[in-house]
Amino acid sequence: MHALDFDYMAGLVPILLGYLPLTLEMAAAAMVCALILSSLLAVIRVSRIPVLNGAAMLFISFFRGTPLLVQLFLFYYGLPQIFSFLVSINGITATIMGLTLHFSAYMAESIRAAIIGIDRSQTEAALSIGMTRAQLMRRIILPQATRVATPTLMNYFIDMIKSTSLAFTLGVTELMGATQKEAAGSFLYFEAFLVVAVIYWVVVEALSWLQKWMEQRLNRAYQR
Repeated sequence: MHALDFDYMAGLVPILLGYLPLTLEMAAAAMVCALILSSLLAVIRVSRIPVLNGAAMLFISFFRGTPLLVQLFLFYYGLPQIFSFLVSINGITATIMGLTLHFSAYMAESIRAAIIGIDRSQTEAALSIGMTRAQLMRRIILPQATRVATPTLMNYFIDMIKSTSLAFTLGVTELMGATQKEAAGSFLYFEAFLVVAVIYWVVVEALSWLQKWMEQRLNRAYQR
């Protein structure tokens, strides 16, 4: 029976942690872009804007109905065949694009549900005092919807961090890519992947704690 090489695992930790910032940066960039895009899609869906609503539904259906890995390959390998100016796209950019579009499709439905869940009487009251639809959405609906949707959106961010592990298939040396290279060089696959699993686990637990703290802060005004 193979005994775990704890010295190797201990030495691997600082090496892999050096690639953690790139993983977090890709996830953070994708999350910001996905929040913007998903909010726009949600508003279009709620407002039922002609033509745009159909386009938004098609977008959501496609990116929810196809695997993320397929989408990443489509952006990195497929699109440059059609659009020559995308030949220079690198793996990091393709990963951020893929994560943004994939998760925005899910986040849009969560935000839409949060918007729909706001009591309609508030909408009627705001319109009765002369607020425009844009003012209503910005000042009343979206702030309340944010509180409702925040826990779900944080879950998507956690999933996004874990999904960055697919970036190594595009040649990106992030946390998972670095682990793959270290394991291939040492042939200590179990030790290497156990270390990276623990790193992901610690990051996710830290974000889960942050999520609970944010929920408490956001709900404080509604507690009696």
